[in-house]
Amino acid sequence: MTKEINEIIRAYQQAKQKGIKTALATVVYVEGSSYRRPGARMLVEEDGRMTGAISGGCLEGDALRKALLAIHQQQNKLVTYNTLDEEDVEFGVQLGCNGIVHILFEPIDAADENNPIALLERSQLFRRETVLVTLFSLHNFHGHQPGTCFFLDAETVHSKIDDEGLKSLVQNDAASLLATGASVIKEYDVFELTAFVELLQPAVSLIIIGAGNDAFPLVEMTKVLDWQITVADGRSTHANVQRFPNVQQLITGKPETILSQLVIDEWTVFLLMTHNYKYDYAMLKLLLKTNCRYIGTLGPKKRLERMYDEMKEEGIVVSEEQKAVIHGPIGLDIGAEAAEEIALSVLAEIKAVFAQRTGGFLKNRSVSIHSRNELTSEKLSSNGK
Repeated sequence: MTKEINEIIRAYQQAKQKGIKTALATVVYVEGSSYRRPGARMLVEEDGRMTGAISGGCLEGDALRKALLAIHQQQNKLVTYNTLDEEDVEFGVQLGCNGIVHILFEPIDAADENNPIALLERSQLFRRETVLVTLFSLHNFHGHQPGTCFFLDAETVHSKIDDEGLKSLVQNDAASLLATGASVIKEYDVFELTAFVELLQPAVSLIIIGAGNDAFPLVEMTKVLDWQITVADGRSTHANVQRFPNVQQLITGKPETILSQLVIDEWTVFLLMTHNYKYDYAMLKLLLKTNCRYIGTLGPKKRLERMYDEMKEEGIVVSEEQKAVIHGPIGLDIGAEAAEEIALSVLAEIKAVFAQRTGGFLKNRSVSIHSRNELTSEKLSSNGK
């Protein structure tokens, strides 16, 4: 999702420079199944250019017309695509879904410092979780649709909500979301409004310890995901801009030197792949003191077990909690042999860890691919309780 947001921001900035008007289309509510879930976005420019996606491709043509209408009228519009309805059957057939999708179209006012794109830009400024709230009315489609109007992170609040009672409810729910860590749909019945309360998280920061040739496919695939990439090695002949021209950070030196130049948070992952046992061992000992959620060690399982044994001899106790974030060998079991295949399996495993999935076959899942728990509608009475 971070990649889509960044692409939309870049497209908007370019359109703004050219004086091209734009509108943001956001999937805000889904009933049943759909190709994209709430939070999927697409920027539409008045010349017809589109960035992002709100479906598998079948809604975009009609969405373009709706977005242009929103731009022309300078008014937010909520549009429903019912793939259960015979009149909308062409959408459902192409989507391969069986549900109702509600999409909000918001014309972007560049002069408004809290317009939807500006709020998205703020969500990408720092490596911390943020909450965006989008308000819409399912009761009155042709009435007022407030749109993306509230932003909150650990330090700042930006709001376009005029009603203090509604603002207080929204702010409390947004603050709670930072603690629970899951996007939700809220119903504010007294205001006849529904809210998509969305948690946005920073991109994964991938630290590749080892600048050998097997790091090349990892870097290329990670770029497609729009993750942040750091390559570090003790050899300046390997970790240099000639070999890795498109990474965010290049570091050379001993493990202690490398670690001192990194900002490590819960979205940081490490891959130890220098092929130098002593170097990887020294780095792993240092990483045990950090809070990163994933540490991968290249090589067979016996190599990692040897590291544990040596740590035990040094009096270092590796807890089960620490071992849970250490993966060795790294990657999902897809039969990978070549460097490119190994890179694919490693990145898939990292994604599975962050999504709290096992990485099995989707056809074997007994429940929906998309979690329903994350977007459970929560009814609020007129007193907000």
